[in-house]
Formats: sequence, C-alpha cells, structure tokens
Amino acid sequence: MNQRIDRHSAGVFIIAATPFSSDGALDLDSTDRMVDFYLDCGVTGMTILGIMGEAPKLSGEESAQFARHVLDRVAGRVPVVVGVSGAGLDNMARLSHSVMDAGAAGVMVAPMPGLGTEVKLQGYFAQVCKALGPDVPVCVQDYPQTTGVQFSVETILQLTRDHDQIVMLKHEDWPGLNKLSRVRSESGTSDTPRLSILTGNAALFLPQELARGADGAMTGFAYPEMLVQVVDRHKSGDVDGAEDLFDAYLPMVRYEQQLGIGLAIRKEILHRRGVLAAPKVRAPGPSMTKADHEELTRLMNRLDRKLAALG
Repeated sequence: MNQRIDRHSAGVFIIAATPFSSDGALDLDSTDRMVDFYLDCGVTGMTILGIMGEAPKLSGEESAQFARHVLDRVAGRVPVVVGVSGAGLDNMARLSHSVMDAGAAGVMVAPMPGLGTEVKLQGYFAQVCKALGPDVPVCVQDYPQTTGVQFSVETILQLTRDHDQIVMLKHEDWPGLNKLSRVRSESGTSDTPRLSILTGNAALFLPQELARGADGAMTGFAYPEMLVQVVDRHKSGDVDGAEDLFDAYLPMVRYEQQLGIGLAIRKEILHRRGVLAAPKVRAPGPSMTKADHEELTRLMNRLDRKLAALG
C-alpha cells in the first residue's frame, strides 16, 4: 500500500523544482540528482508540479512523464504529493488517477481564478472531489497572492467537514498567522475533523507558523536541510534553537522570496549546489543579471560563515 497523506501528515514536504536542460527540455538526470538530494536532506515528503515546479509550462505528456519518473526514483521512501490544479476537471481527474496509480500519496488543488464567493468555492471543491473520487486524498492550496481567491476560515473548515478526502491545507495566505491559529484550534473538534496544516511562503514565517500549530512546511527553499532541522528542533521543544538556526538562513530566505525572480534564484542555488545541471527557467520566465549573481555569491559565502560559527 502506498503512503497516503492524511489528517496527521507532518514534517517537511519540499516543493520540488522541475529541472530543464539549457535548451528547455526536461532533464531527467538532474531530476534523479534532485530527488536524491532532497532525500539526503531528510525531507518527510515531496510535492511536485506546483507553482514553483512551473507546471503550467509543461504539456500534459510532460507532466505525466515527470511525475512517473519522480515516483519511480522515490520508490515509496517518502510520500509524494502531485499538483494537479487546472481549469478542466477531466484533465485533473486523468492526471490524478495516473499519478495515484503510479504511487502518489495525494494531490494538491488550488481554486481556479474567479471563485469570488464562499458558495462558488464550496461548489468548485465539491465538483473536484466528485471528479477525483473518494480514494484520492486532497491538499487544498490557499494562496490568494497567486490565485486571487480568498478562503475564509469558515469555508476551509466546511470543506474538510463535507469531504473526507480533504485532509491537508497548504497555508500560504499573508498575513495569515491568525488564520492559521483559528484553523488549528477550530479543527480536530467534536464536529470538525483535524486538518494537517503545512505552510508555504518560502518559509519566511516558519518559526511563527510552527508556534501557531502548523504541522510543518511545504515550500521550496534551496536549503531543505534548514527546513528539516528547524521543524525537528521545534518539535523537540528547542524553540529558541530552531529560531536561532532559522535566523542564520533568513537573509537567503528573504532573497529567494523576491516575487518575479525568486524561482531563477532558487534554481541557480540548486545549480551551484550540484543538483541541477542548468538553472534553466522555461520562457516566459525570469533571468538573473551579473549584479544578481554577485549578490547571491556574497549571500552564500556569508551563510557558510554563519553556519560555521554556529557549529
């Protein structure tokens, strides 16, 4: 039986990049190195074909090929969530069933743009769950900065009450700490089942999110070992130690978080760390200037010195 995400899933589900060669083709050799790198960093799970994975720039055939390749390489060692968001429910169901048959742990679905009311949101996810079927666990992505769709706490709680398969929330609203607190305190009650909460936003608020009750992170920082160590330290009760380590990485977290160019920076770091053969972002996409490269070099060198000082 393949691992499935559930209402108690926790830890670090790294959002994986999609490696491309310099000419823009899928780079499956780099994909293998990337999977091994993430596993060596101690991640609890992986999420592929998300926004950071440039999923809209892949054809349907490429998405299916990439998902199968990652699942084969992971070989059940950690659960893998696959992003299947899209305008057409038939295509979503087809990809979902394909990846679940190949060993995925669940799928991630963001609302389609234009769902401006609670009724429309609830109706949309009712259609999604019906199209996927009850055996496909769902992670709902709440990322209004990209989708333009606002989830209220009440709608999130109603969705997980109405649909047993909605077991996880990817929380990326901003500001969102009070929202996170409410979802945590108002789920796992007599009338609302518990909801796993993993957080995004490039881990910019990870220590605070953990303190508010998040079960871990689902984001794509190019130093996954930091995410793993911060979550582990926090879970063990070493809250200050977790935040001290996070603070050492914070300038890099902030630098990667730049909207518009963050993906190019993240891929460049993974390239410099020997994971990706090329830092290619598919067009249309951002590219780094000479000044950007120089800044990144300085930040990486400063991070190495700070980590050495921390021991």
